Amino acid sequence: MKHEFHLARAASFSDGCPAGKLPMTWEFAARLVMIAGFSSCAAVAHADLVIVLNSRDASVTLLDPITGKENGVIPVGKEPHHLLPTPDGSELIVASSVGNELVFLNPATGNVLRRLPGIDDPYQLGFSPDRQWLVIAGNRLDRVDLYRATDYALVKKLQLPSIPSHVAFSKDSAYAFVTLQGSDEIAAIDLKTQSVSWKLSVGKTPAGIVTTNDGKYLLVGVMGEGHVAVVDWRARQVVKRIPTGSGAHNLAPRGDGRHFFVSNRVENTISVIDADRLEIVRTYKVPGGPDCMDLSPDGRELWITSRWIMKVSVLDLETGKVVRQFPVGRSPHGIFYARSAPSVGANQAKAQ
Repeated sequence: MKHEFHLARAASFSDGCPAGKLPMTWEFAARLVMIAGFSSCAAVAHADLVIVLNSRDASVTLLDPITGKENGVIPVGKEPHHLLPTPDGSELIVASSVGNELVFLNPATGNVLRRLPGIDDPYQLGFSPDRQWLVIAGNRLDRVDLYRATDYALVKKLQLPSIPSHVAFSKDSAYAFVTLQGSDEIAAIDLKTQSVSWKLSVGKTPAGIVTTNDGKYLLVGVMGEGHVAVVDWRARQVVKRIPTGSGAHNLAPRGDGRHFFVSNRVENTISVIDADRLEIVRTYKVPGGPDCMDLSPDGRELWITSRWIMKVSVLDLETGKVVRQFPVGRSPHGIFYARSAPSVGANQAKAQ
C-alpha cells in the first residue's frame, strides 16, 4: 500500500515538480521512484512514524506524521498504557498491563519483533541511565518489580502502599523514584540493595515524575491539586509547588536541558516549566484531555494524545496553536515519534 501511495504521488507530480509535456505512465513513475536519491523532483518516502497506544482497544495505531494517514493498527495485549525504546534504540517496548507482557516493536516500521510474556502488570517502565535496570511499576498490583536490563530477568518484587504510577531515576542510577497515586507519595528505591529507602508525601494523586538535568530536583505532576511539586530528593522535602492547571499529569523534556512540558488533563492545557527558574514560562491550550507527549525531530511540534476524544493533537510550539488532529483508537495514552535514526540520548530522555 505504501509503495502504491508514493507511485501515485510521483505520477501526479504533487511535490512541486513541473509535469511539463511528458506523458506520465506507471512505468515512468516507477523509474522516478528508483532515481529518488538523485533527483529533487522525485517522490521520497518519509521514514518517520508516530506510534500511538490505544489503551482501551488493546492496539497500536501507526501514523504517517506528514499526512496523518493511518498506516496500520496492530493488536497488542490488553491495556497498553506506556512505551519506551530500549537503550540502544533498536526496539520499542509496549507495556501491556492487563495482558501481562512486553511487546517489542521495530520503531521504524511498527512491526512486532517479539513478545515477552509473564511480566506482571507492566503499567509504567523505565531503564536506569547506566542501562543495568528495567524498573516496572505495577499500577494494578501495588508493586514495583526490578529486572536486569541485559536479559529481562526478574530480580526483586517490592510491595508498595498503593497504585505505583510513573518512574524516574537519579542521574547516577543509584535510585529509582516511583509515584504512588493511592498514598499521595513518592518512593525512593535503592537499586544497589533492591529495597525501598524512603517515602515522601508530595500531594494528592501524584503521577508523572522526571529528574531535572542537573540531578538536583524531581518534578512531580500532582493531579489532585493542579501543580507540579519540586522535590529536593536528597533533603527529602518539597521545596516548591508550581501551579500549572487542574489534572497536572505527565511531564516530558523539551530536549534543551532546561524546559519540561506538563500536561494538565482537566484544564486542557500544556504548561512549560523552566527548570532553572522553577517557573511556568508558557501555557498552550490543547483539547480533549492532553496526556502523553513527544517532540517532532525538528523540535517545532509537540505531538500529544488527547485521551478523552480519541485523537492525537499536534501543537505548533511557535504559534501556540493546535494545527492538526488525527483520529486514533479509544483512550490513546502513550505516544512515540519514531525517527529514522533515533539517538540514544533522546531515548534515555523518554525513559523517564
